[in-house]
Amino acid sequence: MRELLADRVKSLTPSTTLAITAKAKELKAAGKDVIGLGAGEPDFNTPDHIIEAAYQSMKSGETKYTPAAGTVALKQAIADKFERDQHITYDLSEVFVGSGAKHVLYNLFQAILNDGDEVIIPTPYWVSYPEQVKLAGGTPKIVKGKEENQYKVTAEQILSAAGPNTKAVILNSPSNPTGMVYTKDELEAIGAACIEKDLLIVSDEIYEKLLYDGTKHVSIAEISPALKEQTMIVNGVSKSHSMTGWRIGYAAGRQDLIKAMTNLASHSTSNPTTTAQFGALAAYEGPQDAVEEMRSAFEGRLNKVFDQLNQIPGFRCIKPQGAFYLFPNVKEAAEMCGFDSVDEFAKDLLSEANVAVIPGSGFGSPDNIRLSYATDLNSLETALKRISEYVENKKR
Repeated sequence: MRELLADRVKSLTPSTTLAITAKAKELKAAGKDVIGLGAGEPDFNTPDHIIEAAYQSMKSGETKYTPAAGTVALKQAIADKFERDQHITYDLSEVFVGSGAKHVLYNLFQAILNDGDEVIIPTPYWVSYPEQVKLAGGTPKIVKGKEENQYKVTAEQILSAAGPNTKAVILNSPSNPTGMVYTKDELEAIGAACIEKDLLIVSDEIYEKLLYDGTKHVSIAEISPALKEQTMIVNGVSKSHSMTGWRIGYAAGRQDLIKAMTNLASHSTSNPTTTAQFGALAAYEGPQDAVEEMRSAFEGRLNKVFDQLNQIPGFRCIKPQGAFYLFPNVKEAAEMCGFDSVDEFAKDLLSEANVAVIPGSGFGSPDNIRLSYATDLNSLETALKRISEYVENKKR
């Protein structure tokens, strides 16, 4: 039979996250007491008032198609959220609702990139950024966020990396996987660089509500009208309201780009799930107590386990300011245990200590691992104890 696979899918990099997760499930099925720290979602259920609103919407007959870019009511609630939280005004024609923030990003790159267009992607990055850029015919231009700068890139790095074919730059604050947050001063400098080079800023703010130790979220779009025009904000209810499975994300930005994304959706997914849109509407229009309860719980876990993590031999970690991940540099620990790579270290850690972590290579940072504290405190503390004992027993 002839070759059927398109080149675009053959170029995709397999997910290290999925490989570790699959192995962890295999060991659990075999009766092993595996603790998984790979979760990219809150361990809380969706708040009751959201579930009830979705249920009532179905009971009242809201089970049909909606506009491809989302209902007017939900887009208005999103616009109100931007006005309330960032003091930015968006017209409804500047808002697109998709089937999760991942789908929103996919549509955006499909809408803006031609073959050979470059997108600056800081490392460490969320695993899907480079793959989505490649699927749209673009070229990822990787810029290293240095550990000594909290894994954040600088305006000077962006100016240096931007060339005639560079079309956009991705910012993710708070960051997955590092939990680091860009300050207003840093964003002002980066914004000036992007305006100088005429780069679209893709600002992924999905972890906006999960901030700790008094850290404040600043959207680059709120700094000035010029930067608002230069920015496409991507956000959603997945992390803030523990609605990962509901698949509702959104974008706000230039009307021409939003229209292109909407046209694309109309020929691919059609509308986001109608019931989920009613849930998201309740998420933004209803009480926010559950959001703060979850954020506070994550902060408590972080403060409980952070010192324990840094006491593991060969581990070095910057305390995250947001999201729900720890991203320690463990190169020294891997070498102490006799491994040439952190990937090998992570695989052996799962097999020998029954702890699943995500190797940093999938995030463009091969010296690190990602551990999620979106799990119960007892499991976290037990997992870190296992890791510490494993390193102590294996080190040379």
